[in-house]
Amino acid sequence: MNVQEFMQSLKGNSAPAGLGAPAAALWWDAKGDWSRAHGLVDELETKEGMAVHAYLHRKEGANGNAEYWYARGGRTYFRLAPEEEWKALVCGLLSEVSGVTEEKTRSR
Repeated sequence: MNVQEFMQSLKGNSAPAGLGAPAAALWWDAKGDWSRAHGLVDELETKEGMAVHAYLHRKEGANGNAEYWYARGGRTYFRLAPEEEWKALVCGLLSEVSGVTEEKTRSR
């Protein structure tokens, strides 16, 4: 799935099948369901999960909690507007998925 397809999918009622938890969390966040988004990454111990977790806490105004999760994920505290950070996270997560798919296709 590319970014354009992800954005189009926001017109639907459920996250597309095959999204990893961090990307699905961003999908639910875009739909206005912060709690569902947070539930997907709350105990996810991956760098991607921690980055999305940090973003979600930053968005809710819990900056201290956000800084903790940014540090756990090996990132610095983003100072971009939350909308820009959301888009950067989506682009990063989807390019990682595309890269894995492209690599598997090339190796066949």
